[in-house]
Amino acid sequence: MAVNLQKGQKISLEKEAGGALATIVMGLGWDAVKKKGLFGFGGGDTSIDLDASCLMFDESKRLVDCVWFRQLQSRDGSIRHSGDNRTGEGEGDDEQIFVNLTTVPAEVKSLVFTVNSFTGQDFSQVANAFCRIINQTTGKEIARYDLSVQGSHSAQIMAKLYRHGGEWKMHAIGENGQGRTFQDLLPQIVPLI
Repeated sequence: MAVNLQKGQKISLEKEAGGALATIVMGLGWDAVKKKGLFGFGGGDTSIDLDASCLMFDESKRLVDCVWFRQLQSRDGSIRHSGDNRTGEGEGDDEQIFVNLTTVPAEVKSLVFTVNSFTGQDFSQVANAFCRIINQTTGKEIARYDLSVQGSHSAQIMAKLYRHGGEWKMHAIGENGQGRTFQDLLPQIVPLI
């Protein structure tokens, strides 16, 4: 059973997965909040383009590489993005980032996952938002973090995977921010690494 993470919580990915992990998937899902029309008619929803990104940092907190909708694979090939979903329509994960933990370069000490509203809406217009970590080999969900805390923020630093004692651990950060892309969040991310 997956761990439902709370802001600030840290877990061992291997312990929660029941053994060594080779490849994980970070899934991001969301829906637009349904609008209510006059007398219940004319409502609907607006397309919201949330974007998942994975940032690779070394021990000195230097950004080594990034994977996002404009660069779907890391230069070393260890991380790849499923592609940009611009609406949040459909069931399950709307965007996925695949991470081969065994081939992430040794210089990379932290992987930070962010979500940004590229279209500029704030999270008060987003419903059912979540990120989750899945063991790609077994398909089992390891951890889930609810992002549907509605507010005036347009971005969130979701979580960090980091090397500690020879294994990968996860920290649910859950820090709200502003910005259309991960670059807008960098000043806020670096102190959290």
